[in-house]
Amino acid sequence: MSPVVSLTGVGRGFRDHQALTDVSFELDTPCIAGLVGRNGAGKTTLLRILAGQEIATSGTVHAFGARPWENDAVLRRMILVREDQTYPDLKVRHAVAAASLLYPNWDKELAGTLLDAYELPPTRPIKKLSRGMRTALGIIVGLAARAELTLFDEPYAGLDAVARSLFYDQLLADYAAHPRCIMLSTHLIDEAAELLDRVLVLDRGRLVLDAPTEELRGTATTVTGPVTAVDRFIAARATLSRRTMGAQTRAVMVGRLDDRDRELAAHLRLRLEECTLQQLAVHAAERHGAPDAGPHAPSGLTTARAS
Repeated sequence: MSPVVSLTGVGRGFRDHQALTDVSFELDTPCIAGLVGRNGAGKTTLLRILAGQEIATSGTVHAFGARPWENDAVLRRMILVREDQTYPDLKVRHAVAAASLLYPNWDKELAGTLLDAYELPPTRPIKKLSRGMRTALGIIVGLAARAELTLFDEPYAGLDAVARSLFYDQLLADYAAHPRCIMLSTHLIDEAAELLDRVLVLDRGRLVLDAPTEELRGTATTVTGPVTAVDRFIAARATLSRRTMGAQTRAVMVGRLDDRDRELAAHLRLRLEECTLQQLAVHAAERHGAPDAGPHAPSGLTTARAS
């Protein structure tokens, strides 16, 4: 069976810059993948190409085994909800009704439940909604569509922490009941970490990290303590960063820890903190941009996983 998403050597160039360069990965279903990167890293461009809203200038893009560009049979099986989503001059209920006609798996009951949960007035014109309410409308359409490939581009813009938590809970609950392939572009990776099966990190248009979430957990640790003690602990281990202030050093060490490591750390009075997914993503991007990030870079944190 073909993967839901398959990109091989994808590039996208514009007149003044290269948005994507040689991006390759595959996604199978069911899966919730996090697409992470700084502003301008190429996340939105990648999602637009996947959704058939933009053409790659190099490489191949397949969704459900076919090219998405101008392919209605493929496009009806996916949805892209963007942060800057625009709508016609309609009321909320009209937009929801129009969406129900576009997506064959539309769930009317879920749409109604979410309208109530986000306290979205069905008769209010969309142009009079607050930013947070427009964001909620995009989330409602994205979830109720139950598209086999669901793409969310920074879907929480304008939402407070409570509303974001509601989105994560609804996403996970609906995914558990109706497994599918979901790709979530986000800056708040640690906030969404419990949702993610897979993490993909873009940096300056290149895929610099692609790995299952569980494989990443515990792969790097921040070690803090006296300089000589930290030096002894991290001897012969790869490090992602190091900072010394006076007699104290803080180093990020690559590699999983065992009981002997923890015993030694306790003996040396060192503090150990497992790096979060957000921190790993940042380090992967930083190492990608470093002059020596090539053959000397720690394995698994600077290059995309081979397909």
